[in-house]
Formats: sequence, structure tokens, C-alpha cells
Amino acid sequence: MKTVLVFKTSVTTSSKIQKVKPLLDKLMASGEKWNFDLEDCDNILRVEAISLQPDAIIQNLQNAGFICAELAD
Repeated sequence: MKTVLVFKTSVTTSSKIQKVKPLLDKLMASGEKWNFDLEDCDNILRVEAISLQPDAIIQNLQNAGFICAELAD
């Protein structure tokens, strides 16, 4: 069953999305997907995943120089 994970980020532009795209794509299994909502004030990253852990996403974005924090439901 897929889980939806939602994160507040400091990714604010399409060019920044392109910077993190390879990192996020590498974490995703087949059928999993992610997208950003840059029109939201929290620059939301939404991930639909089966087995991916929030810490892996947070760590990868932080390593790339971005702020990333999971939001509660």
C-alpha cells in the first residue's frame, strides 16, 4: 500500500527541482512518484511511496543544501 509523505522544503524554483531530481529519482522504486508544489508557502514536496522512509528523503535534500522537514498529517 502506498503512503503519502509530505515535506516542507526550501526548494523554491524549477532549477532547484532539477538539482534534486536525480537524488529523488534514485530513492524511488517502481511505481513511486514525487512532486513539488512551489505555489504553496511551504514549497511542499509530496511523495507517494511504498517502502521509502522519510529520513532518507530529508537526509538527501539536506545533503544537497536544502531544508526539508516532514509535515504531520
